[in-house]
Order: sequence, then C-alpha cells, then structure tokens
Amino acid sequence: MQIAYWVLAIALATGGAYWVYKADKRRAVPRPWLTALLRGLVLFAAMLLLLMPDVVINRYQTEKPILFVLNDNSQSASVALGKDSAAYRGALQGLINKLSDKFRVVTRGFGAQLREDSTYTYNRPVTNIANALGEAEEYYGPDNGGAILIASDGLFNQGENPVLRNSSFAGPVYTIAFGDSTREKDLRIARTYANKTAALNTVFEIKADVVAELCRGYSGSAILNEGSETVGSAVLPINGDRFDRTISFAIKATKAGLHHYVLQLPDAGNESNLTNNKRDIFVDVTDEHKHILIASAAPHPDVKALREALSTSGTYEVTVCDASDFPSSLANYDAIILHGLPSGRNRVETQIANAGKPFWLILTQSTDITAVNSLKTLTRAGIAGAGIREAPMSLHTAFNAFTLPQKIQTVTDKLPPLSVSVGNIIGGPGANVLFTMRTPAGTMPTWMLQYTTLPTAILAGEGLWRWRLYEYKNTDGHEVIDECIRQTVAFLCTNNKEKPFGVTLPRQIWSDQEPVSLNAWLLNANREQVNTADVTIAITDSAGHKDEYTMERSGTGYNLNTGIRAGGRYTYIAKTTMNGKELTASGSFVVESVPLELMATRADYAIMYQLAQKHKGVFVPATQIATLYDSIIANNNIKPVITTHTETVPLIDRKWYFVVILLLAVAEWLLRKFWMAQ
Repeated sequence: MQIAYWVLAIALATGGAYWVYKADKRRAVPRPWLTALLRGLVLFAAMLLLLMPDVVINRYQTEKPILFVLNDNSQSASVALGKDSAAYRGALQGLINKLSDKFRVVTRGFGAQLREDSTYTYNRPVTNIANALGEAEEYYGPDNGGAILIASDGLFNQGENPVLRNSSFAGPVYTIAFGDSTREKDLRIARTYANKTAALNTVFEIKADVVAELCRGYSGSAILNEGSETVGSAVLPINGDRFDRTISFAIKATKAGLHHYVLQLPDAGNESNLTNNKRDIFVDVTDEHKHILIASAAPHPDVKALREALSTSGTYEVTVCDASDFPSSLANYDAIILHGLPSGRNRVETQIANAGKPFWLILTQSTDITAVNSLKTLTRAGIAGAGIREAPMSLHTAFNAFTLPQKIQTVTDKLPPLSVSVGNIIGGPGANVLFTMRTPAGTMPTWMLQYTTLPTAILAGEGLWRWRLYEYKNTDGHEVIDECIRQTVAFLCTNNKEKPFGVTLPRQIWSDQEPVSLNAWLLNANREQVNTADVTIAITDSAGHKDEYTMERSGTGYNLNTGIRAGGRYTYIAKTTMNGKELTASGSFVVESVPLELMATRADYAIMYQLAQKHKGVFVPATQIATLYDSIIANNNIKPVITTHTETVPLIDRKWYFVVILLLAVAEWLLRKFWMAQ
C-alpha cells in the first residue's frame, strides 16, 4: 500500500511542478525549472504528510552465522583425554579463535545438560549427547544459519542415541572424537533391572545385562550376594570375542525392610577397568499393601497404562473393572480411580460419596459433568463441560504436593496433547496443580490434587497411554509419567492416616544425581491435617554424621529438600510437639552411587562419525582438529543471518520535516521576488 501512496505523491508533485514550469515560462522567469523543482518538492513533502503520516522504514542487518561448540565435560572425557588434555584444549581453542573472525562462536560444556560456566572441568557424572544437541537446536530456533561442532568420546549413559534422535536442525554438525577406541579386554555389567519395591512373601526378579569383549575362554560365574550370604549365581561361558547375555535371579521376599544386594563379576584377567564388574542393587520389601480400584466407563488404553504404572510397585494391588462390574461395596479399597465415571448411563456418584474413600477423577467424553459437580463437597472444584478438543499441557512449577521426577520438564516438553472435554475447572482452596492448559479465558488446571474432607485428584483429559508411549520413544522408558501416576495414588493413600504424625518419602531408594526430599504430616484432635507446629528432623549417614533441619511448611503439610547426597544408607528421626505431647517419626532411605562414567571407557568413534554423516558435516579425530577450519569455511550451507528491523516513523512528530517544507517554500518565494524585481 505504501508504494501506491508514493506513486500518487510523485504523480501529484510532478503535475504541480509541470504546471508551475509552464506558467513561469510564460512569465519569462529566468530559470523556470528551478522554481518548478522547488514547488514539486514542497508538494511531494506535503502529500506524503497527508497520505502517509507514518512512514515504515526497513533496516537490514547482517549478522555472523553462529557456530555452537559443545565440549564433552564428563568424567569419562577426562579419562579419555588423559595427559593430552592440555594439548587438546589448546588445539580446540586455537580453532575457535580462528573461526571467531567469521562466526559468532558460542561455547558450552555438557554432561547431562549444557553448562556455560564450565567447559573444561571434566567433572560431570553423566553424559547425555542427545540432550546437548537438543538444547543447542533450541538456542538456534527455527532459523538455522550456522553449524554445531561437538567434541566427545562418543560415550553416553543418559538419553537416547544421538544418531537416532529426530532433529530439526538444518545446518551441518562437525564432530571431534577423542580417547582410545582400541578394543581391550573388558567384562562388565551393562545394566541391572529390579523393582524398587516388592511385596512380602512374593518372588521378585533381579536381572542384569552382561557384556564381554575379548574374553574368549572365560568361564566364571556372576555372584549375587546379600551381606555375606550368596543368594544366586549364574555361569558365564564365553566362547567368542563378543559376548552379550541377560542373566536372571529369582529372590523370595521373606523379610520386610530394605535389602542390599551386590552383583559381582570376577576379574576376567588383565582387565584395565574393574569398576564396571560390580553393581549395588537395593529392593525395599514391604508388608503394607494398598488396594486400588480402577473403574472405567468403557475399555480404554488409559486403564492399561494406569495398571502397568501401579503394578511395577509391590505397594499396590490393583483391581480393574468396567461400569457393569462396579462393586457394590468399596470398603476393601484404599483409593478409587474413576476413568469416565460417573457417566450418563452409570451414576456411581452417590456410592462414591457414601464410601468415604479417596478418589481420582479422570474426566473423559463419557463423564457426566453434572454428576461430578454433585461431589463438590468432596472435590471443592467447580467444573464446566465443553466439546472435546486436543489440548497441550504445561507443567505448573509451583506444584509441591510431592517431589517431581528429576527429568519431568524435559519429558513433558515433548508430550502430545490430551483429549479434553472440559471448558473450565475452578479448584478449591489449597488445590495443588501439577499440569495446566491454556483456554480463551486464561489458564485452567488439568491435573490437580486437593486435601479436603478426603484426598482427591482430578485429571481433565484422556491420553495417558500416549504420554507413556511418547516418553518411551524419547527416553527409552516411562519412569516420569509412571512416577506421576504412582505419586498421585500415593497422595490419596498416605493422607488416609491413622497416626497423628508421620514422615513419608516419595521412594526409599534415590540416586546420587537427584535431590532427596521428605514430606511430613500432622493431625490435630479432629483428625484434620495442620502445620501449625514446628517440625525438626535429624538425618544421619552410615558414618554417624548428623545433619539437623527444620522442615518447611507446604500447603497443610511439611516438606524438606535435603539436596543431592552421597551414596550410602541414611536414617532420620523427626520430632514435633502437639498439645504439649512430643511426637516422633523415624525411618531410613538409601542413596545409590553408580559410577556411570566408568562403566565404559573405550571411546566410540562410530557414534561421532555417524552423527557427522547424518548432518552433512565432517568427522575428525582430536589429533586433526586444525583441519576443520578449511571444511567449515568452505561450507556454503553456513550463511550469515540477515535480520530486518521495521521502524514506523510518524512524520508529524518530526519538526525538521516541517522546517524542510518551509525552507523549500521560502526559497521559491525569494527567487520569484528576486527575478520579478529585475
């Protein structure tokens, strides 16, 4: 549209100038073209002011392409570099300095995540190459004009295979591989599998993947010990240079409590790395069973997802039924999950209200919202129905009803939307929201927990089964979604308390890579949960060192985040005073220490080569870092980024513009006066 205004202004100014030129020529003005030019410029400036009071100006700026340098900063990188770390760092820094003339170089170190403040410390306890590449891609955004340079030994122990991950990055990826890729004799436990909890008097399984290289002829046995007692063994006849086998041990849970098992592989002879020959395994055997009922309006894959998430823990005994088999009595259940119930055909709300049991409402298109709202005295939530739609969920960072899994943000960012048939939910006082969604009216809670007369939970959508599938696709497991399901059910069950004071942990076994948290609850004489009294807790490690804390108030309970702790067994004693009476609660937990970075030490050059080939880059060993300069400079796919800045200039605010018009008009008038006076 602006072009049309410019053309119109030029045309009118030209026409006016031509008319003045013809008139001045008849008057015998000495230079009619000059007065015509001045008149034309005055008309042009005036027409612009009338037709375009705001002028849009586009400014173009050329920026250097970005080169993202990712350096493996893990413990295994330190082992791989050895004495050559100084030489490697000097060569890499020299390449960066040369490229800085033509690129905007961004340097980051990585372990589990990218870190700006530490590039060459080599102390990260885990390696996640796929996540590092993903964070670099997020930095670039959708406009990829640069390249990624990643230096690593190719070993990763978290996240998916970086070669197999889906990538939106359009630029090349250059890889530098360091470390010794020579095969050496190594017998190792690649991974162990065991439930964190098991029920008393049941048989549970401990499995392990055993991998061997260059151990032909070895004929030892894997030994599983608990203390000084051997509880299982498995013969490992290795008849080739490559060996990979899963071994299994069946254990009878005869005693409640926390059991510590040690799986040991004997030295295969002249192994340089014996750290990976041993693994500690902890299993919490409990004699406390919670009976959970999952009732659905119709068969649905969500029901299977819920059952599988709860069945992996020995704490829960799960019963599944549909509406036609809904039990007449709910007295034997500790908590109830209602998927699509109450519905128009199956009105179970009266039975739920009379049962006095904690419940979790999962709202689907089958749910009768009017019937759900009749339970408002228990849920304290008001719900408005709507047509079904696909809605993406967002994690609510203020959630504090239980400790969230460590990788929840990474996982939930990649989850598909849920199918939601609710227009709005208004939570009651004290509602704790885990997930939200955007609506035209604002933000709506979609997964929330609330403790009122009874503990209740609401999930305003169906599609948990898709969440588990997507998590498995992205992380090769579904621990995060399963943990959210288990902790929601644990919230329903653990708040149905018999003792006036107690401490609960989301789990008894923790990793030395995650912060340990504890929750506490206190009941008054009316069996209402309160947190008016102070709660102190003392945590003692296996060496006898004691740390004392005051627990923080959270909602109507208490919470304490103790941070990351070293591996070992810990005991705790919590104390408070209620109505002049001292109350105590005690227990224990274990922190596992698994040196993931030492499980494998032979560099994997194949990963680095395949990564470069996939992204049309170049692979080089660390000894040839300098050769990358010519390859990067010669790559025509790495282009500068041209940015456009649009500026709207209101002419009426520019005083100089009116001064220019005035000067042009005065100049014409003075010339006419001068020439006519001659």
